Amino acid sequence: MINISNEMNMKKSSGFTLIELVIVVVILGFLAVTAIPKFLDLTDQAKQANIEGMAGGFATGVSLARAQWEAEGRPKNSSDQNSVNYDGTTVYLTVEVVDSVRPGYILGTTAASTIANVNCIEVWNAIFQQPPSISTSDLTIDSSVDYFASKDTDLCHYYLKATLARSTTDSTLYVNPENSTAVGNSFTYEPANSSVIVYINN
Repeated sequence: MINISNEMNMKKSSGFTLIELVIVVVILGFLAVTAIPKFLDLTDQAKQANIEGMAGGFATGVSLARAQWEAEGRPKNSSDQNSVNYDGTTVYLTVEVVDSVRPGYILGTTAASTIANVNCIEVWNAIFQQPPSISTSDLTIDSSVDYFASKDTDLCHYYLKATLARSTTDSTLYVNPENSTAVGNSFTYEPANSSVIVYINN
């Protein structure tokens, strides 16, 4: 009798029942349904965090350049242009125009007399210590350039290229956003008042 019960115990513990396997499959299905969409969504969240982080760093840099200009007593160059040596680079700043332009916000590294002369690439490269690659013309998908800059009269528009729409006629290019705030993830910089505004569309 002892031998028979031992044999029965051994037979019972030798595998899973069909019900146990079904329960495990159902649990794995629930995990897949809830976890996979979260992992897929991480790419969009990373692109959003990228542009928000760049805009925050950019706004800080603009404020630091103005603070240095104020701390040094609002220096001007020989042409009466506001300027300051910001982190080893001479940057030119806005000049006050009553009711429309506040003084001391960066226009670029080339002497500029009005906000219409703002140079978006120069501002980008002067603000960041190690600026990410940027272009005003390269919309190639596989290039090493990460950002696209465009100028709209008196403001700069900076786009994260990976969030732009792909061309339907040329699979190697992104579509030119043409200063639209409804396309891709981007931010604008308005030197008249130092406004930096983020736009998230992806």
